[in-house]
Amino acid sequence: MKQYHYKIRVEGHLTSDWSDWFEGLTIRRTSNGETVLSGLLDQAALHGFLAKARDLGLVLVAVNRIES
Repeated sequence: MKQYHYKIRVEGHLTSDWSDWFEGLTIRRTSNGETVLSGLLDQAALHGFLAKARDLGLVLVAVNRIES
């Protein structure tokens, strides 16, 4: 399955400890109180991430696929 680079923004700050929980995505906290998770995901992994985010009660701000 083809992978794409995604940038996903959520409300609040997550620590880098969450990286393993989120399929090895890179975690970056922003100055505006959001967290940006980024990395390569296929469609199954993206849906898995979204299910985990829902289960944890994270508020999604944006999900963007980055074209290379």
